[in-house]
Amino acid sequence: MSLLRTRIFAATLFIALALGARAQEPVPPPAAPAPAPESRSAPPVALHPRAPYGFLIHGTVFDDKALSVPGAELRIRRSGEKKYRWTTRTNSRGEFAIRVPPGNDYELFVQVRGFSDSTHSVDAKSGLGDENVVVRLELPAEKKK
Repeated sequence: MSLLRTRIFAATLFIALALGARAQEPVPPPAAPAPAPESRSAPPVALHPRAPYGFLIHGTVFDDKALSVPGAELRIRRSGEKKYRWTTRTNSRGEFAIRVPPGNDYELFVQVRGFSDSTHSVDAKSGLGDENVVVRLELPAEKKK
């Protein structure tokens, strides 16, 4: 039995020394990135530093009793276009956020079952970050009576 313990101890010691030696090996420096190929296309448009990925449209949707509305559908399109390009829904607290390219005017269309549809305009021409939109839904004329 002592021979078996000796061999187990020797194997454990060998593994520990091998792992310890591997941990002390010098790590090679990362390879330098390859230079980008030259292109003759137009340079990218510089965005505002606070909004590196575009213009942020965010806000909250409320019902007629000032309670937040989870699951409201929001569709966004450029002003003058027919097709909606971006779609999102509000979270459990009635909040939404979506990034769009700066430099345009947008229309925000909000649709919730049981309420009148709502449209809001958003000016993103300045491209200076974000705009907070508060949507207050109204009951249809038939339900107000």
